[in-house]
Amino acid sequence: MAGETALPLQQLIASLDDKCLPKILQVVSGVYFQGSIYELSGSEVSFSTGDLIKVIRIELQSVCCEDVSGDDKFELPIGHIGLYKVVPEEMPYSTVEEMVSLRPVDLDSCLPFTFTSSSKMAFDNFTLAAGRALTVLSVEKDQVRCHVQGQQEVSAEVCIPLSARGEFYECESQECFNLQEIMSSPSLRSRRFRSTKSERPVFLSPIYQVHAIMNLRKNVLKFSSSSEVDVMDVTELCKDVVFVTPLTLTEVQSQPDESFPAVVEILEGPETHSLFRCSWLQELIKGRNLIFHKKGTSTRILFSSLKSRKAQQYFLVSQQYAGRFRRRPREFNSVYELYVASVQAPGLRVSVTRSFEEVEEEGLPALSVGEQLEVVRCVRMELPCGSREEERQSVEALLCHRFQEPDDGDDDDDDDEEEVRQEDEREEISLPLYMQAHLVEVLKDNKKYRLRDLEKEFSFPLDVKVINRDNVMETDPLVGLTCLRIEGAMSEPIIQASLPHTPEHCFEIPTQWLSMSVSFTKDSLPWPSDQPPECHIERVTEVTDTFFYEYRKQANSDAAPPPRPPKRNLSSLDAKRKPFVPPKKSSKEEKSKHRPDERSTTKDFANMTLSSKKRHAAPPPPDIFDEQPPPLAPRKQSAAELTIGKARPNMYVKRVDSTMKVASDEDSDHDYETLDDNLLTMIKQSQENVTFY
Repeated sequence: MAGETALPLQQLIASLDDKCLPKILQVVSGVYFQGSIYELSGSEVSFSTGDLIKVIRIELQSVCCEDVSGDDKFELPIGHIGLYKVVPEEMPYSTVEEMVSLRPVDLDSCLPFTFTSSSKMAFDNFTLAAGRALTVLSVEKDQVRCHVQGQQEVSAEVCIPLSARGEFYECESQECFNLQEIMSSPSLRSRRFRSTKSERPVFLSPIYQVHAIMNLRKNVLKFSSSSEVDVMDVTELCKDVVFVTPLTLTEVQSQPDESFPAVVEILEGPETHSLFRCSWLQELIKGRNLIFHKKGTSTRILFSSLKSRKAQQYFLVSQQYAGRFRRRPREFNSVYELYVASVQAPGLRVSVTRSFEEVEEEGLPALSVGEQLEVVRCVRMELPCGSREEERQSVEALLCHRFQEPDDGDDDDDDDEEEVRQEDEREEISLPLYMQAHLVEVLKDNKKYRLRDLEKEFSFPLDVKVINRDNVMETDPLVGLTCLRIEGAMSEPIIQASLPHTPEHCFEIPTQWLSMSVSFTKDSLPWPSDQPPECHIERVTEVTDTFFYEYRKQANSDAAPPPRPPKRNLSSLDAKRKPFVPPKKSSKEEKSKHRPDERSTTKDFANMTLSSKKRHAAPPPPDIFDEQPPPLAPRKQSAAELTIGKARPNMYVKRVDSTMKVASDEDSDHDYETLDDNLLTMIKQSQENVTFY
């Protein structure tokens, strides 16, 4: 097909077969849309003028049935059971070879067929009159063997050369074909047909589902060949054109190992930056290149720092981390947390850090600071909250051995004796799983561990502290943190990558946690083919709390929630409670009921002024004193005291200010003595000054 000829897409696709694929087509005119975006079979398809389409496969989908007059057009499924006859052509054939070439030679049912000649034909010693019917029996190298029906049931066979010229007309055949047979033969597809149930001639043309790729299209496109687009074949002109295929990281993971290492181009950067806090993430920008060294699976350990004034931090640590750790005791805020930890570490021993009072109705025992508990197993216990047998509730509890607080000592022999003594004095105690407690793990292990050793010997979660940093790393972010908790290990598919200017500094991209699209390029690697660089993988990667919560969500998706406390039996609790008896009111309170209420603001203001002449009654004397006051030695009074009158100091009240507070006399009919005129004048002036300011 000529590359400069433009044809409708359906016509060009119908002329193709699987042997000539792939073909590169260019959209010449028209833009194909249905709505704003045309979608077929889950693929978004839109064609603009100038687009290149690389057809890699065609698949017969249906048959377009069009009336010869052009009045009607519809589609038939390929499995349609109707039969069709070939309509003879009205125009004559000039040679026998031309007529035979249009027959579907790949079908057994195409023979025999009948034709006539408009002129007399002579073959050696045999002459055939015009209009005599000839039935082709077989096609040989350069001739056809035909059967001639003569008069009076006389018949004969004659061989006619393919090069014989004349005007040959095809006779209508009684042979019938189904749609599958017609579509499988290029010669039959160009003919007209008539249905066995209709005399109206129709054209039958195939409709294919085209499988193609386009530049920067992620998936193989699937669209119908009936798209109203004009295209032309540019295979020869564009045979060196490279069609870029976007790949997700998951699709890169499925590529063969022979594809690595390779230089890739970032077509779309990561959709979110909220999962990682690392330097290489900022380099993943659209248009930049990366080196993909290899694919594989990597095991990383998730660490978290303890909650403190600083923000909590999370890290993904490689198994190649060379720092040394030392275990730290874990803290438990509930018995359920202790139970979960004891499942992975049998014989777990903890110490009580906060006392807990006994609640008999809820089955909560008393715990004292310093007591040690050793987990035995999980049991069921009955709560003593019901008076009848059927009212009692059964809950899950943790059976532990309780030991008293050990004595401090430095001698190893004393420690051994203490352990023996504790074994003798231990008692069993049941702690309901819903009980709140403050416990800390008892550790006697002071050994240093590598990360691989911790993973082999212990179950996670585990609290540790970095004792020796990783000397390979320039800066170790784990050093300096008071305590780290190993949350768990995660094995994830990764792609080992690096930046082109630093190919030896590699980092691992987790394909399940980062979404981006890339394409493989033909750029050469930035090192000699026989001298690959020695890669150093980033050992510690900081992640965000969003990553941590997503990890916990996936890890604990099937975990059961902590148990709830049982419902209380209110009737039994009310029976044990003492009835409330209100206290009796004094006679003074009874009298104050009947007094008229004064405004509170007036009372408050009166208490703040200096004109108050009364004070509250003195407190009763202590029990150590007798009823009679002790005798006083006579003393000489000053002139100022003589003007006061007969007032004497109260022996049972400490005298604070002699000029402002004067004790009452036993013979007086009021609580306090009246002050002299000079003192009253001074108080009045002070009161006016306070009011002025």
